[in-house]
Amino acid sequence: MKLNEGGVDRAVRIVVGLALIALAATGKVGVWGYIGIVPLLTGIAGVCPAYSLLGISTCPMKKSG
Repeated sequence: MKLNEGGVDRAVRIVVGLALIALAATGKVGVWGYIGIVPLLTGIAGVCPAYSLLGISTCPMKKSG
């Protein structure tokens, strides 16, 4: 799969994912907090399936020649 997430998008996903998992692990939020695994994994991989379906990309454009 082709990368479709830019650097800032990936960083935000990783931070949000880790925060949700930490909140769930400490009992601050319910079990639903483990949904943070999704943004964490997509941020690490650099690929968002929803972006692919919608034709969205936050990757910076590559300069040609």
